[in-house]
Amino acid sequence: MISENKIPVPETGQDFTLLAPTLEKYAPVPGSLITILQRAQDIYGYLSAEAIDYISVRTGIRPARIYGVATFYAQFRLKPIGKYLVMLCKGTACHVNGADRVQEAVSEYLGIEDGETTEDGIFTLNNVACLGCCSLAPVMMIKSADGEETFGNLTKDSVVRILDEIRSGEITEKQEDFQENTVAVDNSRNKTEAQACCGNSGEVLV
Repeated sequence: MISENKIPVPETGQDFTLLAPTLEKYAPVPGSLITILQRAQDIYGYLSAEAIDYISVRTGIRPARIYGVATFYAQFRLKPIGKYLVMLCKGTACHVNGADRVQEAVSEYLGIEDGETTEDGIFTLNNVACLGCCSLAPVMMIKSADGEETFGNLTKDSVVRILDEIRSGEITEKQEDFQENTVAVDNSRNKTEAQACCGNSGEVLV
């Protein structure tokens, strides 16, 4: 481990304050790189080049080696993910019960394949080995900043319906935000015009 006090940490656009305690605890421990990378991904959603450089400086592990570990294990991501991470189980039970058909429906609806993110940044699709919910096969888990939710006994129709409800909710939320911003702008404009009018007439509004 190389002390942060001895070697300056590279300046980046990311705030690594939340990751620092993990590095304080695990950087001196041999074989803890995966634990550090897992925590970094949990915090930031993926492993950015800046995060890898920061981990390299704090641990003394060469960036090339960190990249090697990050690309070897499927659990790690080097690109940002969407607001909703769709984790589709491809374990034996799910495979036997139609996971491939479910994935076809998801890919067709979202227009992406495994490991890709929709252009609007809402969804990322990620196939996983097992979610530990074999009795619900085929199953998927959707993770977001609000938490995670598991959906079981999926069919091509039900999985599209679930994704459509989420997307519709996002559209509605954006429309409501737009309307709120529009009202705020209009109120500000009206207030400014009223003040200007009062100033010209010499009157004062109470």
